[in-house]
Amino acid sequence: MSIDVWLAYLATAVVFSFAPGSGTVNSISNGMVYGFRKSLASIAGLQIGLAFHIILVGIGLGALVAQSALAFTVIKWVGVGYLLWLGLQKWREKATFEVKTKTEPVSGWLLFRQAVMVNLTNPKTIVFLVALFPQFLNPAEPQIVQITVLGITTVAIDTCVMLCYVTLASRLTGYIRSSRVMNTLNRVFGSMFIGCGALLASARA
Repeated sequence: MSIDVWLAYLATAVVFSFAPGSGTVNSISNGMVYGFRKSLASIAGLQIGLAFHIILVGIGLGALVAQSALAFTVIKWVGVGYLLWLGLQKWREKATFEVKTKTEPVSGWLLFRQAVMVNLTNPKTIVFLVALFPQFLNPAEPQIVQITVLGITTVAIDTCVMLCYVTLASRLTGYIRSSRVMNTLNRVFGSMFIGCGALLASARA
């Protein structure tokens, strides 16, 4: 994998991680209610769930490349279409953001388990990865190495982004709680998804 391809994926992964979703809401909610330190356990849980999806996608794409180059090409273009569709949906999405108002004693282990389930039960994560990974994989190169690099990059970026969300949430509770802010974020990242899809489509032309 060339450095140019990796940098392009890095930029896309940042957009993916910053875009509001269930993991984002989980991190912001925990940051508001439990503070920065205790929320670290939930961030670790989110990454375990994300890593599980990455492994599933990696195994599936590796088998697909081995069996059919045509099928791999088709899924690339389906992925481009999905990114464009996701951008439009994100632009139109209305924020529904709820945070607990009463804090109760809770263990880090419980927050960890809850966060793992947040990502494990989020089908959008695996669908997005299936749409995204093929755009940056070279069928002529070893798939395991490429997917490992992309997977580690994804987890590292998502960890940093969730840390940012938790930090902001613990310090700017009232502002981030606003549905208007979340709606603005939806539109910003919806536009970014559309832009990523358009760039990937033009690169294949």
